[in-house]
Amino acid sequence: MAGGLGKRLLPLTKITNKHLLPVYDKPMIYYPLTLLVRAGIKDILIVTGGNHAGEFLRLLGNGHEFGLSHIHYAYQEGEGGIAEALGLAQHFAKNSRIAVVLGDNILENGIKEYVDRFRRQKSGARVLLKEVDDPERFGVATLKGRKILAIEEKPKTPKSRYAVTGVYMYDEKVFEIIKSLKPSGRGEFEITDVNNAYIRKNELEFDVLKGWWTDSGTYDSLLRANQLVAEKVKKGSSNG
Repeated sequence: MAGGLGKRLLPLTKITNKHLLPVYDKPMIYYPLTLLVRAGIKDILIVTGGNHAGEFLRLLGNGHEFGLSHIHYAYQEGEGGIAEALGLAQHFAKNSRIAVVLGDNILENGIKEYVDRFRRQKSGARVLLKEVDDPERFGVATLKGRKILAIEEKPKTPKSRYAVTGVYMYDEKVFEIIKSLKPSGRGEFEITDVNNAYIRKNELEFDVLKGWWTDSGTYDSLLRANQLVAEKVKKGSSNG
C-alpha cells in the first residue's frame, strides 16, 4: 500500500511520493517489498496514487532486483483510505489469501513465521501487534488473553499500548467486508473497520511482533526509521 499524498511530510512530498523518500540507504518502498519476498511471497501488487505513481515503475520496473519476474501495479484515485486501496486488489488476489504491508512500515525482523502461521490458519485474518509509547497514533487493540476484543482507531485515551502494525493477512472474505463498509468521520474506508468485522466473526488472530517496528509517516517517525535502519546496517557490517 503506497498511495496517499503524504501531507504530514510536506514539503518533502511536494515533488515525490512519500514511499520513494530515502530511509538510510534505500527508498522506503524497498523495505516492505523485501519483507514480502523474504516471507516467500513472490506475487506482489503495489497500490499507489497521486501525481507521482509513474515513479514506482521507473524505480522498480518488474522487480528483478528483488528476484521477481513481475510486479503488478494499481492506481488509487484520491485518498479513500487503506481499505479502499486494498479493495483494488480483488482482481489481483483471485479469491486467494493476501498479505498486506503498508509502504511506510519498517521492521527489524522478517514476517515469515507469522505468514506461515496464517497459511496454517483455517480461515479469517491475522494482524501483528507491537507495544508502543504513542498508541494514540494508531489502531489500538484491547486484549483478553489470546483474543482481541476490539480495535479502536487513533483513540484519545488508549485502552492498551498495543498498536496494530501495518502488516495484515486476510482470507478471501476481506473484499466482501470492504464492500460493506461506510466511510469514517475522516471520509475514509478504515482498515480498522475491516479488522473489527473479523473480530465480530471471531476470526481475527494476532501475534506480537518481535524486534522493533516503526512507521515513517511523520517527521519524527521518518527520522527514527533512518536511525534504526542505520544502526541495524552498521551493526550487520561490524559483525562481518
